[in-house]
Amino acid sequence: MTSAKQISAKGITIIALLVLPFIGLIVAKEWWELLLLPAGLLVVWLTLYRLDWAMWFVVLSTPLSVNLTDLTGGAGLSLPTEPLLVLITGLVIVKMLFMGEYDMRLIKHPISIAIYIYLAWMLLTVITSQLPLVSLKQWITRVWFIVPYYFVLGHLFLRDPKNAVRFLWLFLVPLIIACTYTMVIHSQYGFTKKTSTWVMFPLFKEHTSYGAVLAMFYPAALYLTFRKSSWGFNAIAAVLLVILTAATVLSYTRAAWLSLVGAGAVYLVYAFRMSKTVVWSLAALVLLVAGLNFSYISSKFERNTQDSSDDLNEHVASVTNVSTDASNLERINRWNCAIRMYAERPFLGHGPGTYMFLYAPYQKPSEKTIISTNGGNRGNAHSEYLGPLAESGTFGLLTFLGIIITVIVVSVNTYQRLDDDRLKGLLRLAFLGLITYYLHGFLNNFLDMDKASAPFWGFTAMIAMLAITSEAKSEA
Repeated sequence: MTSAKQISAKGITIIALLVLPFIGLIVAKEWWELLLLPAGLLVVWLTLYRLDWAMWFVVLSTPLSVNLTDLTGGAGLSLPTEPLLVLITGLVIVKMLFMGEYDMRLIKHPISIAIYIYLAWMLLTVITSQLPLVSLKQWITRVWFIVPYYFVLGHLFLRDPKNAVRFLWLFLVPLIIACTYTMVIHSQYGFTKKTSTWVMFPLFKEHTSYGAVLAMFYPAALYLTFRKSSWGFNAIAAVLLVILTAATVLSYTRAAWLSLVGAGAVYLVYAFRMSKTVVWSLAALVLLVAGLNFSYISSKFERNTQDSSDDLNEHVASVTNVSTDASNLERINRWNCAIRMYAERPFLGHGPGTYMFLYAPYQKPSEKTIISTNGGNRGNAHSEYLGPLAESGTFGLLTFLGIIITVIVVSVNTYQRLDDDRLKGLLRLAFLGLITYYLHGFLNNFLDMDKASAPFWGFTAMIAMLAITSEAKSEA
């Protein structure tokens, strides 16, 4: 007992002799940032020995992360999430390659294979890129988003399906904190549309990415509110849902609203148990009617002069204004640039992440707006589909569509196999959340952000987990 105390005393003395001079040096030189080193070492230890805790911390901190570029103009790194994502990615790749610690059912799943093909083609276009360093950074960033948010979360979901609900709570609660912060700031300016574009800073860069994440997680909030659980959890979820609804409306993000309407339409397919034949017939009918009335619809759009407004009805009406609304016209300008870039290099594209630096010469003076720029500092292709087309060519788009189609097919087949209402509810929320982003992707692209990548790949992992577990039960 005495020797143990002596050893303990000696250990404390040695640590003190090592640490105190270090602290003295920090104070003398005013290197205050180094005071974060102990916390950093603790996080490294946590990641190495309790990967699940580290991953849950990342999920919890993602909605509240802050990008250094937005604050300082320096490196485009989100803190505290991205350094942890890099560490988790490196550790997971080592474990997958050399230790075989991950569930091979997830590694070999069709959704995972679609992701491998997508990343492989993206890597090939890095090699042929016009800006190789930019493209390499973009590819590495995509990898360190996909590995933790898809593979690690998928592994945790497979270990215990309750982890899927844990993921929802851990992301939703800090997201509501971000919403509350945004609305408090917004209230100081009278909840006007003009100020809605920036009041979420620095937690979100601007309102479109903010709205996209709110819309993606809206089905999850509905699920947590109405699922069979204790009244206390349902009551808390209901309060969070009310706040999320208010935040979504006050974001003035038209694309987010439209994506929720689209997700609602998809939900009707579930609610009325429509067959595939009915769904495809309705889709064909809508396309046929739209095609036959294309000239009329185009002329209505061109005659619409309603600009975005504080009035919600007028703001919704401005969605189809392609004659005077600067936001809509700039989006069309970016799309046209992407198409021209694709026409120049249709097979391999210009390289991942290069659009914002290269699109300026492809603008036409007649298509420019008051918010157009020739600098690579204000946005991207405003499309999750045209962006890859311009940057990675035809197969860049096809490989991304391959992921979406695989997820949809797997979701439909899995839903038919599931007989547990709770698991069906999980599948619905994940699928509908993804539907909001698939639709939002026609108008914006945010998968280079941790805040959008977390729910996107997390919901994808949830669907893969449900598919794997349902297959295992059907084979048993």
